[in-house]
Amino acid sequence: MTDYSNSISFKHVIAALLDGNTPFPPTYLHRFSDLEPSDLESLRSIWQQINPARRINLLESLEELAEADTLVCFDDLSRMALTDSEPDARAAAIRLLWECEDPRLADQYMNMLESDNNPIVQASAANALGLYIYLGEIDEVSKSLQKKVEDSLLRVLAGNYPTLVRRRALESLGFSSRKEVPRLIREAYERHEKEWTASALFAMGRTIDTRWEKPILANLNNPLSEIQVEAIRAAGQLELASARQPLLDLLDNIEELDEEVQTAVIWSLSQIGGDSVRQSLENLMDEIDDEDSIDFLEDALDNLEFTDGFPHFDLFTLNLEDGQDLDTFIDLDDNTDDEDGNNFPLQKR
Repeated sequence: MTDYSNSISFKHVIAALLDGNTPFPPTYLHRFSDLEPSDLESLRSIWQQINPARRINLLESLEELAEADTLVCFDDLSRMALTDSEPDARAAAIRLLWECEDPRLADQYMNMLESDNNPIVQASAANALGLYIYLGEIDEVSKSLQKKVEDSLLRVLAGNYPTLVRRRALESLGFSSRKEVPRLIREAYERHEKEWTASALFAMGRTIDTRWEKPILANLNNPLSEIQVEAIRAAGQLELASARQPLLDLLDNIEELDEEVQTAVIWSLSQIGGDSVRQSLENLMDEIDDEDSIDFLEDALDNLEFTDGFPHFDLFTLNLEDGQDLDTFIDLDDNTDDEDGNNFPLQKR
């Protein structure tokens, strides 16, 4: 498909975008990957002439393609779309730039976070900024940039912004080793409001700090699936051995769980590891016949092989409040992204 799409004249692609009477051909989507400068300028010149719904649909279709094909790159188009007049297009553009680590994007995201007039765009920007805190903690971007991002997120969290935007700011701050972050996470958790509880648990999973073991374990069977799934994911991210048996118990009754909780249980077990986990996942593999579920289980078993073959650090020995660099324990090259994006430190929201 890629070879065929490259043979398509970009003039035909432009014409198809502007033709509101004919569905846009899916075979043209690959043509937006790694655009030539001249093609990008041609697209820029007519972008706002394209029907808004078609622009949004195009970006969302490219997002789906990027998740399925790791060889495509739509960064140039996405950067252009960050200034689209439609908020759904701006939010989709941020998501398309998910794995782009260009520090120059951070300033644009911070401006969108604090100044955009749409809360969905602001929330998307808050989520994307978490990457720069993570990169700062492992010395892949400057500490000054990391601090600037943290300060922006802290202003939003303390400010009069929509709840969703403030929650996403807290979640991104979960990567930060700044001393005020644990207090902010605990305050959010102790609000006893389901949305804030979910975000607090999400942030806990990013901290590499097992001080949060007790609240995470307490929510592994929460009757609210949106809270339960975040607790399960956090248990996997922190590799809590104490969560292994409760998760195995959930696995035994996996057909009673909703789909998101099911996948969270399987993946977290693959992150925690242990002798009984492989056998349990293999037994589950023998019981299912859905191709997508089998593929996911195979990915989890591959991740389990990595987990069980990798030396586990005792997270209780870490004192992140001292500002200790995370790169002692995390190698960006090993954790940014596998073939399916499972190990990438950020999660699309």
